[in-house]
Amino acid sequence: MSAAAVERERPPDSLLRSADRLSDQLRPGYRVEIIGGVITVAPPTDGPHASVLTTLMIPFLAAGLDDGECAVLQSIGLWLPGGPEDYAIPDLAIVDADIDEHLIENNCYDPACFRLVLEVTSGNYQADLRNKVVAYAGAKIPVYVIVDREHSRVHVLTEPLAAGYDRHEVYAPGQEAPLPATIGAEVVLDVTELVRAGRSRRP
Repeated sequence: MSAAAVERERPPDSLLRSADRLSDQLRPGYRVEIIGGVITVAPPTDGPHASVLTTLMIPFLAAGLDDGECAVLQSIGLWLPGGPEDYAIPDLAIVDADIDEHLIENNCYDPACFRLVLEVTSGNYQADLRNKVVAYAGAKIPVYVIVDREHSRVHVLTEPLAAGYDRHEVYAPGQEAPLPATIGAEVVLDVTELVRAGRSRRP
């Protein structure tokens, strides 16, 4: 039997195993996900990206969204039903308090526990505005918020369908972005404040 034949008969690595191996090889801070059956890698975030997340935590915590019935968490794994090994790691999520009881695999949790997911765009903003819209809607995540630093906008997507969200509201600086009370409280985001926090401070 030739070496080529042996190679063909060897079972291929699973995407999940490949993603784990890639994650081990990369420097700390890189985020590896599988979206739509494709491994994606996001580089470490910059200071303004982190500043947006800090700014967002304030209204969520002030509204009591970390009071025992739910929790506000950063970078927690979300298992996606779009593919047998798909998962994402949203920048921020509001989840049910019993999320630890719903671990599926690979440190990722059942999407039914997620009330809201939020992404702050970086260089990979196309993935947040396209691929993840389909992925999160397919997982029936009720609310998907995107802080779009590239275009200075905040997107609030609700009413998930099979291939996207039925409602997609876009808010500009000077406006406030209300979030559905179904997340557990009434929260309104100050778009100007978020855009300012996400702006690069380089001269």
